[in-house]
Amino acid sequence: MKLGVSLPVFTADPSRPLGVAGRAEDLGFDGVFSPDHFFPPVFYPPSGPDRPALEPFTTLAAASALHPALHVGTLVARVTLRAPGLLAKQAAALDQISHGKAILALGTGDAASKPEHEMYGFPYPRASDRVALLEETVGALRALFGGGTWPGGAHVPALTGPLLPAGAPQLWVGGRSDAVLGVAARVADAWNGWGDDVAGFAANAARLRELADGRAVSPTWSGIALVGEDDADLDRLLAARSAKGVSTDGIWTGTSAELRSFVDGLGEAGATWFVVLPAGPADRIDVIAAALIGR
Repeated sequence: MKLGVSLPVFTADPSRPLGVAGRAEDLGFDGVFSPDHFFPPVFYPPSGPDRPALEPFTTLAAASALHPALHVGTLVARVTLRAPGLLAKQAAALDQISHGKAILALGTGDAASKPEHEMYGFPYPRASDRVALLEETVGALRALFGGGTWPGGAHVPALTGPLLPAGAPQLWVGGRSDAVLGVAARVADAWNGWGDDVAGFAANAARLRELADGRAVSPTWSGIALVGEDDADLDRLLAARSAKGVSTDGIWTGTSAELRSFVDGLGEAGATWFVVLPAGPADRIDVIAAALIGR
């Protein structure tokens, strides 16, 4: 299983995510990833439109130029925010800069994404249309990445290309609904499950295999984790978080030993990537690396 780190892009200081990318490379992580938001959503506190966020493709290109050993990927880029032709150009350029190590993970967005669309002038279609747009976007991108053309569909117009310089990043689809699992099963290289526990991930991975009907699609996991070296360290971290009024809802919490067991369980369920956003102090990336790398 490959190990990745989600970069801290909710900042006005680009040295922060680039510093984490360097630390990830030094520690032996396989890749770095970036979320795609105009400002931090509710599950990345402190959130709101008065908080900064760096643009993912720009940040990942800089990280790759500085740390070429790393895979670089979006997790996830929402298909409602960029025209497919522009998305193809950005992703192909990232694949060129990273020497073929780019990953383009795509998603539909959810209710937490709606305020960003409204504030920045993007339409926010109903869920069924966003899922249909996701599938057509992946199809159009795959055609352009392969040197072909996209004939046009109900949601993505005809794209003739050519896309030069060429690039062919891996195409992932993220989301836990059955409709999105179906899209991943039909057209993606991999599926990403955000924040699943082991049982939920295993169930979704099994459903993915069922829907794929023999087509190769890799399950991957991503999420936020607050990791203590031991019980006492974890209690200290939880107390500090509680004192700030910050919830742990949607966050995996546990000790280093419990993290190892959790990742082992994901691996048994078929996970090919574990991508973590370390919560807590800056040294948590080191704690996670010590638990998972070189064991």
